[in-house]
Parts: sequence; structure tokens; C-alpha cells
Amino acid sequence: MTEPRIPRPDEQADQAASAAPSYPQRPASSAPDTDLPTVGGTAAQRAAQETRAATPIPAPTGADVTQEMRTANTPHTPIPAPQESAMQQAASAPQDGAVTQDSAAPQVASAPVTPPAAAPTDTQPHAQGTTAPGGTYGAPTGQPVTGYPAPASAPAPVVVVKKKGPGWVALLGAMLLTIVLTLGAMLYMRPELLRVTTPQNLNNGTVATVPASSDATDWTAVASAVSPAVVTIQSQNASSGGTGSGVIYDAQGDIVTNYHVISPAINGGQIQVTLADGRLYGAGIVGHDKTTDLAVIRLENPPSNLTVARFASSQSLQVGAPVMAIGAPLGLSNTVTTGIVSALNRPVEVSMDEDSTSQDQAQASSDLVVTNAIQIDASINPGNSGGPLFDATGAVIGINSSIKSLATSADGQAGSIGLGFAIPSDLVVSIADQLITTGSASHGMLGVTVKAATVTVGSDTYVGAQVQEVSSGSGAAAAGLRSGDVILKVEGQEVTSPKQLIGYVRRYRAGDTINLTIARDGATRDVSVTIQGS
Repeated sequence: MTEPRIPRPDEQADQAASAAPSYPQRPASSAPDTDLPTVGGTAAQRAAQETRAATPIPAPTGADVTQEMRTANTPHTPIPAPQESAMQQAASAPQDGAVTQDSAAPQVASAPVTPPAAAPTDTQPHAQGTTAPGGTYGAPTGQPVTGYPAPASAPAPVVVVKKKGPGWVALLGAMLLTIVLTLGAMLYMRPELLRVTTPQNLNNGTVATVPASSDATDWTAVASAVSPAVVTIQSQNASSGGTGSGVIYDAQGDIVTNYHVISPAINGGQIQVTLADGRLYGAGIVGHDKTTDLAVIRLENPPSNLTVARFASSQSLQVGAPVMAIGAPLGLSNTVTTGIVSALNRPVEVSMDEDSTSQDQAQASSDLVVTNAIQIDASINPGNSGGPLFDATGAVIGINSSIKSLATSADGQAGSIGLGFAIPSDLVVSIADQLITTGSASHGMLGVTVKAATVTVGSDTYVGAQVQEVSSGSGAAAAGLRSGDVILKVEGQEVTSPKQLIGYVRRYRAGDTINLTIARDGATRDVSVTIQGS
């Protein structure tokens, strides 16, 4: 085998300086360059060298150039032992950048590499082509290899500045503050959210106002708000008894109901009141007024968490307004029905027959109760008497008192046909305040006797209450009313019958001044009259 020629160091430097980053493709027709060093001297070896040179090979790295230089040496000459990583690379498969032999080219066997002994330390550089002590070649001298692009500089480090966030204590505080503000806004917009399932109401003990809606009345919210203020009343004496309803009027346990509900207990009877949550209390009579069919009773040892009803003026009611009735029809407590106001100022005449309380027990009396009532189509039945009538905001606008019926059942009780009547809240409040304060109620008097009549004003004819007689010293006399005058309106509301006039006057207390519209001599005029007490 021909021994390979080792190129001189100066030749290696010149070749490295002129080398391109990759070996150029050589045309097959061109003649071989005789100036290039050859690995072998035979024709077959040159052909193999020519074949390998025709293949483009990427530029070797520094480690690969060193490895090629080492393997080009004669196998008989000792070579310095490469580092362990270089030996492993030589024994392993070809790496990226190393020359790969073509499968058709002849292989050139190489002698095994014997690790040399440790070379002595020599600080002096060796001359070109000389060997170092120990038989090894010294490091070649010459110019550095050029022609390869300089390595790209490492990118400048990116410094990320992180702002220190709030501590967990501050974060927890912010979350709690957000929750409190959110709940506060919700409760401010929807106060009915404060209501709980127990009768205790957190709105200072008074039924909360349910926000009105332009779309539809939220009867679920109304019922939830007002139900704790409604009670069931049972009154009895030795021979009779009955069941009715009532509404809590104030925090001291006063309850407003109908006179005919508690009448069996007026002389020695008993009254029991059941709250909406089922608690049972005894009650006593504070005062009653048979003329208006109203009464006030008071709980014995009332609880501190009573829910008090809220009353509104019935003066602003309009026909068609939605209403809700709550009571104990036929003894069924906490029953809710809804409907509308079907008429206002409907004169209702109710006759109440009851056993006399006189000593002979034989005298019977029949008293006439006249009320300018609120007419409703919400279903009410016996047992609803004394119970409240609510508007869409949860305010009491009346006390249910009577119904219109076509027939009675086998037990003598009439059923609802959609015509119910309630005492207006303005009259209820006036009478209840008097009963709580003094135990009795006084009724306003106009000081006239009247009858139904018609009168012509211009080309129109009206129905009204014609004055028959004026009492001396009465408010009517002081106002200048006289016989023959026809009363057409009270505070702007039409008077169509004498009963309706009585119902209007009973709404006012003694000393109140009201405005009457009367017809006299074919013309109308307004007169101010001071109400007197009965």
C-alpha cells in the first residue's frame, strides 16, 4: 500500500485560506487538477478520490478538520491520543459535517490507533515539520484558517422587570369590598330581597315596598312581602263563634278587622289570633264601631318581631288597578287571590242582625251599615272578612268586608260570584286611630236629611241627594244650605244617592272641612261645610 503524503503546514494554511464554505461541484468532463494533493498513488485510488470530490460536502467544523488531518497521517506514525469525545466520534457513525464514503468507492483500511504515552510538557513551540519529544508531531505554525463567516454574536440578554403585585391580604380585602358593594346595590334596587322566610321583616318592622313594574305585577313578591302581616282570627262565646281575618296595624300588636268578625266575643267571649308562621296568641278588644263594621283588637304579650302592614290612601285608586286579597276563606288561612278594582265608591248596605245584649235576651236589633266600598272581582268568601286588600306595591288599600251572592249553600253560607267589597283604607285609618286612642269612634255629620232626586242644570239632568231639612246650628246651616238644594258632588266625587252621601261623610272626622257641589235654581255652586261630630 502506498504511504500517503502528509502536506506541509504552509500548504494547509494556504488551502484553508482559499477554501470556500462548501466544496464546489466539479464537472465530470474537466480534467483532474494535478496540483491537488492525492491520498493514494494508484489509478483506482485517484478515481475514488475524484468521485468523492464531485459530491458537494458542507464545510467541516473545526473538530472535523482536525479529525481529517489526523486520519491522513500514516498508520505507522504515532499520533497524539484524541480526547475521549473525539475517539468516540471516530468510532461512531458519521456526524453532520463529516465526509461520508460512497458505497461504490474502495475502502482504505487504517491501522489501529495506539494511545501514546503522556507527552512531556514543552512550553517552546516546535519548528515546522519537527517532532516533539516522545515521537509526536508538534503543533503546526502558520496563519489561522480564514474564509468562514464569523459566528453570530449572542443576543443581548433581555431583562424582564416584574412589578410586585398587592399582597394576599390586600387582594382579599378588595374582594370582600366588591362583594359588600354588590350586595348593597342589589338590596338598594330590590329591597324585597331583604325578606326572609320567617314573618320577621327587616324593614323596620314594616312591610317593604314592592317596586312597581310597567310590564306586569309581581304578585309573588307582593305575597312574600305582605303575608307575614296577615292573621287569622277565631272568636267565640258560649253559644257561637266564627273565623275571619285581620291585618297587623302597629308594632304593639294592634290588629284591624271587621266588627262582625269579633262580635261573638264582645261580651265575655274569647279571641285567638294565629300569625302567618303558626304562632298562636290570645287577644282582647281595643274598640269597635258597628256603624262602619270596623274593630281593633290587641295581642296579649305580643312578640317583638311583628311585621306591620303599610297603609296607602284609597283616594288615588283607579278602576282597573290590580289588587290582591289575603285571608282565611272558609277557614283556609293564608289564601291569596288577585283581581282588579271593578268599581269605586259603590254604596253597599249591609244589615247585621244579632242577638241583643240586653237583660231580657229577647230584644233583637237590625242595624244598617252603609259604606262607599271598593268593588273588586278578586275571589273572597266567608272567612276573608276583616282581611286586607293590597295594591301592587304591597300597601293596604282596604279591608274586605262583604260579597254579593245569588244563593246560599246548604250550610247557609254564600259563595263568591266575583263581586266583593272592601272598606276604603282612608276610612279604616280614621276609625282605627280613634278606636286605639279613645276606644270609640265619632262619625261626621253634615246636619241635613236627604232623599234621592233629580235636577236639571241647563240642558242636562243629574241624579243626586236632595236636602229635605237642615239642622239648626249644624255645619250645613252655617254654610247656607237650605231645603231643595241637590248635592251633586263631595270633594269632586259624584253623589248618586243618599246612601252614597252618607258613605262619603263618614270618611271624615269632626272638624274637617269638605267641599260640596250643589245645584240650586238651575245652576251649580260650590259650598264649604264643616263636619260636626255625632
